[in-house]
Amino acid sequence: MNVSPLDVEFTRAALDLAARGLGLVSPNPLVGCVIVSADGMVVGEGSYAYDDCTHAELIATEQAGERARGGTAYVSLEPHDHHGKTPPCTDALINAGIKRVVATIDDPNPLVSGRGFAHLRAAGVEVVTGVLVDEASKLNEKFICWHKKGRPFVHLKLAVSLDGRISLNQSVSTALSGRTALKRVHELRHEYDAILIGANTALVDNPSLTDRSGKLRRRPLVRVVLDNRLLMPLTSVLVTTAKDTPTIVVTIGRDQEKVGALRAESVDVIELANGGRDLTGMLEELKKREIQSVLVEGGNEIAGSFCDARLLDKLTFIAAPLVIGGRDAPSAIGGAGASTLDEAMQLRDLSIVRYGDDIEVTGYPIGTD
Repeated sequence: MNVSPLDVEFTRAALDLAARGLGLVSPNPLVGCVIVSADGMVVGEGSYAYDDCTHAELIATEQAGERARGGTAYVSLEPHDHHGKTPPCTDALINAGIKRVVATIDDPNPLVSGRGFAHLRAAGVEVVTGVLVDEASKLNEKFICWHKKGRPFVHLKLAVSLDGRISLNQSVSTALSGRTALKRVHELRHEYDAILIGANTALVDNPSLTDRSGKLRRRPLVRVVLDNRLLMPLTSVLVTTAKDTPTIVVTIGRDQEKVGALRAESVDVIELANGGRDLTGMLEELKKREIQSVLVEGGNEIAGSFCDARLLDKLTFIAAPLVIGGRDAPSAIGGAGASTLDEAMQLRDLSIVRYGDDIEVTGYPIGTD
């Protein structure tokens, strides 16, 4: 593979451009493009946003104009080769006179995968792939999961004490994270289409579950509550604000009077035979609603259910410098758990970041690719 340090540098710039689309592209991918002229100058840049319906490659080539001829296009994902809302991106690159394309990974969408690169090569364009693969895969991890696993990407985020407790006891709302870590939580929410909790968390905390990052997003953050017994009161913040902020309740549906009352308040009620216990069925319903990614925020039995079902794609623990202790203080993860260490969920690609006095640990479960 003929890759220079400048190729890596410009590809990283394309990834940075793609990241500008966080919150603005779902259920499509994050895409960035940098056009470098034959004499080594950056002459065009583009990033994709869903509502603009203009792809990064087209924006970059139009900006570059004639200076693109004989140049190199650096793209964060394989250019698409099919007619969707816009013409093929491959045509834009070919018509602009691009002679070389440096890309990261194949597009997992079966309508695109491999075809974009093949079209470029057939037109005489040199194509180099596999640059910054890990970074590109993580950037578009939600989109990749959507196509390869056929369901939304699931990320469990928990605020914990150093001894792994999430509150003082089951009936007390306990804020553990400091101000800097809370800011980080809202930045994390901004990246996701939906946020999910259980009925107990909804009852105890009466949360609003909104994205308060201050950043633009294409669609409002969807609130999802797993509530088999329909315990969440009609006076809760999640219900009374459902007309303005989408709210979904997943339940068994035995209490049709309550189901009707929730729907009258604009709550989207999903009725499943096993309600919120059917995590696979619930994720299928969310996919039908074009929800590409879900941030799971609690409580411990919900977290345990996702762990037991091996339906987690990413985990984040934000540990506060506290020791709670006590027999009644719930631990972070409930459920059945592992009976041996060999059965315990192991994580890879760990990252550790400090936010004020809190420490964030993030990793990916091994064996869920």
